[in-house]
Amino acid sequence: MLLELEQFIEFEMNQERYAFHIEEVQEIVKMQVIKQFPHSMLYVKGVINLREKIVPVVSLRKLFHYQEVEHTKDTRIILVNHNDNIIGIIVDAVQRVASFSKIQPPPEKVGAMKGSTFVGIGIAEDGLVAIIKLGQLL
Repeated sequence: MLLELEQFIEFEMNQERYAFHIEEVQEIVKMQVIKQFPHSMLYVKGVINLREKIVPVVSLRKLFHYQEVEHTKDTRIILVNHNDNIIGIIVDAVQRVASFSKIQPPPEKVGAMKGSTFVGIGIAEDGLVAIIKLGQLL
């Protein structure tokens, strides 16, 4: 009998590897023109018009206290479903759909973020991937 592993969308941010549970991801789109939203939190970049639906977009770099960089051809917006709302999250690049044979509990801190922001650390053949707990992040 084959054990079915959970799947995650793995992405890169500041040359580090992160992931969202695949069930939280609605869609991945290329970078788009973002209309700035006045008087919003620093990490809120603005909104995009996605097929006649206005979607707020946040910078994961700002949330993680990383320096902002110019967007590249690899920059993507991951559209996630959070509390029945679609939110766009800007990441440096989307890597792949991944499964992990083992997920370790997160340490107390991962970079500048509290360990409670993460489900755990996925162990892949080619390294470690921090799995983000979307509810804690947003």
